[in-house]
Amino acid sequence: MFQDKDGQYYIMYGGWGRCNIAKLKKNFTALEPFPNGDIVKEITPKGYVEGPTMFIRNNTYYLMWSEGGWTNGTNKVAYARSNNIYGPFERESTILEADSSIATGAGHHSVMNFSGTDEWYIVYHRRPIPNLDRDHRVTCIDKLYFNTDGSIQKVKMTFEGVEKRLLNIK
Repeated sequence: MFQDKDGQYYIMYGGWGRCNIAKLKKNFTALEPFPNGDIVKEITPKGYVEGPTMFIRNNTYYLMWSEGGWTNGTNKVAYARSNNIYGPFERESTILEADSSIATGAGHHSVMNFSGTDEWYIVYHRRPIPNLDRDHRVTCIDKLYFNTDGSIQKVKMTFEGVEKRLLNIK
């Protein structure tokens, strides 16, 4: 789920190489048709496999997704940017991928921001090495860094993650 600048909530979903976006009704029980009557819009970028995540930073829409396959070590996270929630989203780069000294299967993820700051974090799962069970996953949090042009720097997997920080949730 994603909340746009105007307060409208959206759902993004899709697998098997197709990504869709749809408006949610205010009560979250149904989809709101677009003005042309369509219920969903396709926003699939090149290389997309599954697991869309969207956020806004400096009035730019960032769409992130998983690529590759978790069974063969090619699972990774890529992203694109647009000035519109519906794109177009042109794939820019891979920012998170397997590190043979740490883990494989780093594809499914989300992004969080400390409100009122430019501190961003990527939360993802990965499969540790050696991975003795196909369902063995470890949840990780690493800092997300941006270049001055807004592009996202590659995320370096670590065993440490980020420092402990208490959240003030209201």
